[in-house]
Amino acid sequence: MKSFEYAAPRNLKDATALLAAKWGETEILAGGTDLVTCLKQGLTAPNRVVSLKNVAELKGIKSEGGELRIGAMTTLAELIANKTVAENFPALVTAVKGIGATQMLAVGTVGGDLCQRPRCWYYRNGLGLLAQKDGTSLVAEGDNRYHAIFGNDGAAKFVSASSLGPALIALGASITVAGPGGKTRKIPAAEFFQAPKSENDRETALKPNEILSEISIPLKGLKNATYEVRHRHGLDWPYVTATVAFQLKGGSASDARVVLGHVAPVPWAAATAAKALTGKVDGSLAATCGAAAASGAKPLSGNAYKGQLVKAAVARAVLAAAGV
Repeated sequence: MKSFEYAAPRNLKDATALLAAKWGETEILAGGTDLVTCLKQGLTAPNRVVSLKNVAELKGIKSEGGELRIGAMTTLAELIANKTVAENFPALVTAVKGIGATQMLAVGTVGGDLCQRPRCWYYRNGLGLLAQKDGTSLVAEGDNRYHAIFGNDGAAKFVSASSLGPALIALGASITVAGPGGKTRKIPAAEFFQAPKSENDRETALKPNEILSEISIPLKGLKNATYEVRHRHGLDWPYVTATVAFQLKGGSASDARVVLGHVAPVPWAAATAAKALTGKVDGSLAATCGAAAASGAKPLSGNAYKGQLVKAAVARAVLAAAGV
């Protein structure tokens, strides 16, 4: 591992001032569950690591102005222990609990989950973010059983690793980021994730000298749920996840969102499925919604099975959200 300078500022303004304007020159340390691994694997070799552990303004959860505001350094364990989160956003609780490892929940942070790097085995083994050789995708020609079935027409064929991303998008969340001089900007969660087009890009809308500071979720009374399809044993990322959120009156759904996880380089908004999720919620509607969510998939040579998992995950998330 290359030696680096370590900094632990006490406020957000000082933290952003320590960041470089180019990716890779500096890295942000939150819980460290991903960055430490990347450092050990040689995936990044920064000149400086900026720890956020002493920045109190990035911690905590509070209700304000009709929304729940979550500091980026809030741990995953703190998130699921919060009463307001448990009562209003079961989709988030399920997504976090699916991570499973007590140690990961204790130190992993909400902001870190959103900013973690892809888990693609080509990338993690040093073959590049886009895993190409002589302009040809190693993923398309190789073992791609866990890769994207949506949004894979471009160079990026990995899947977004974020557990919270799909749920936050379905719930209409927004993400605040802080930059140089204390300037902030708010990004809809649906626009925060992006598919990189080159090796020098990242997977979010963050700039190299910006820090994710807060997540805001409207308290709109949406029924919501996440359903994950995972390995039977062991700690690993899911094959497929689905989060749904909708208004429910008299047993009928409206204003629905359906967002899939681990099927695309970004959390995948299934617009056709959301449109189908209207009317009385029962097994038939759930199945229709699931089928709509899987439409348009473009599986690679080894991951067509994910289409069936999408159908099942969406259908079960719909029924869970409605309490059917």
